[in-house]
Amino acid sequence: MASIRLLCLFNGKASGWSKTLARTGCRNFCSSPSKLQSMSAWVIDQYGSSGVLRHTEEITVPTINFAHEVMIKVSAASLNPLDLNMRGGYGSTLLNLRRDPLSVMNSFSEFPLILGRDLSGVVVDCGSGVTHFAAGDEVWAAIPPWKQGSLAEYVTLTEYEVSYKPKSLSHIEAASIPYVASTALSALVNAGGLCRENSLNKRILITGASGGVGTFSIQLLKAWGAHVTVTCSQNAEGLVRGLGADEVVDYTAGDVGEQLEVMERFDVILDNVGGDTEEWAMRLLKPWSGAKYVTLVSPLLLNTDSMGLLDGTFHAGVTLHNKAFQNITSNGVFYRWAFYTPDGPTLDDVSRLVDAGKILPVVEAQFPFTQVPQAFQKLEQGHARGKTVVKVAEDDGCIETAESEQEVQETAQQN
Repeated sequence: MASIRLLCLFNGKASGWSKTLARTGCRNFCSSPSKLQSMSAWVIDQYGSSGVLRHTEEITVPTINFAHEVMIKVSAASLNPLDLNMRGGYGSTLLNLRRDPLSVMNSFSEFPLILGRDLSGVVVDCGSGVTHFAAGDEVWAAIPPWKQGSLAEYVTLTEYEVSYKPKSLSHIEAASIPYVASTALSALVNAGGLCRENSLNKRILITGASGGVGTFSIQLLKAWGAHVTVTCSQNAEGLVRGLGADEVVDYTAGDVGEQLEVMERFDVILDNVGGDTEEWAMRLLKPWSGAKYVTLVSPLLLNTDSMGLLDGTFHAGVTLHNKAFQNITSNGVFYRWAFYTPDGPTLDDVSRLVDAGKILPVVEAQFPFTQVPQAFQKLEQGHARGKTVVKVAEDDGCIETAESEQEVQETAQQN
């Protein structure tokens, strides 16, 4: 629903702009960030490797242009593999079309571009139509990939993209969750058909389970009563078991497909790895019982980048159709792609689970705002054991984050 509301706002931009400027009811709060001319941010001016990251104090502070927007002072942000890919230009063709529908006909430039999809912070300003938030509210959000990101002092989002931060978490901890929660829920609920009411004793396999999406998915599924099997390396076994995984398969100990074939078949497979995974994973699903294979690694954006918007979209659609048709007709298994879909109301549900102790933040490393390039280098090393978080503001006086896997495991066992 949030995406539909956002599309309506987008399509009504021309008329909405003049209406918003004419309104005098917008509220300005706190230190009046709207009076600031520029802010500190990490940007890229071209696509490339870590060398393209640049710190600047001259980025224009985002303003509230629509009645349902809120301005947030960012306390903490976190990095995801998507940020690495976007830094290299991944998805730029489709994302630029979303940023400006006329980009296919003009010389639109997305630069300087601010990366970062996660944030936790404090509301400092609201549009006149905002009903859910006020100045001083502590919030968290997952930022749509076509918008400027969270590696900056301020961000402006619609109130439909924002949620109240869990009271039990610091900003550092909270910033580790929104992106992975939005992605995991999109995959498990929208594509996988799972929910709290129907997951009891369902057999779920998660590949690449020690990263952000995997560690969140384990906890969510266990809160719903599912039986969870995961693949990861041996040195991540303690982490994933501490979060609730029932069975762990070490992909470095031999052919992972052969190790899994001796187990009972699965109802849903969540693939975070891609590559040749689907070649061996499809036969692990229960045949003719509505089982689903859901992958977060689709060729859609790669195709539109390399082939152009029309050819790339068409080619991706044909690929999806052929694989879905082949699997449903041969063994009654559903083949689906899942995508990152930010949504504020979804995070409301996650916040309640966090405050109930059902979901724990898994923070592997944190960096000060001055060391964003080093944070990217950490992420590039791969083999993640949770999230890499950047402390943007220096005034996060909340509780300390659990920085080690051992602390996370001990807390999980207590719950």
